[in-house]
Amino acid sequence: MDRTGNQPAVQDRLTNLTNRRSTLDCWVYQWSEAMSKTVNLYDAKTHLSDLVERAAAGEEIIIARAGKPRARLVPLPQALREPRQPGGWEGQIWIADGFDDPLPPAIMKGFVGEDDDLGEQNR
Repeated sequence: MDRTGNQPAVQDRLTNLTNRRSTLDCWVYQWSEAMSKTVNLYDAKTHLSDLVERAAAGEEIIIARAGKPRARLVPLPQALREPRQPGGWEGQIWIADGFDDPLPPAIMKGFVGEDDDLGEQNR
């Protein structure tokens, strides 16, 4: 066992996984750098409205601080479906004529806290 309490084989596997993960992160970062423009934080604050317009037009912008990426400005996805049209259920459902009528007094008592049938333990 090593100082962390893990057996050496387990520790070697964990180190191997960590190295593979950092290699993958590095590759993803390089790919995103090639596909987007990097802007430092100060310039992003100064030109935010221009950057938002560019992102809305489809450009991906990476905002970095001290050369390290901190945020990504990307366009919002377009709506996936058509806007809703009213009347889609017309003729398929019905609403009773008395739908808006006042509730009967026995039911109304329960809504205003006057129902004596509940007992004292529920108050």
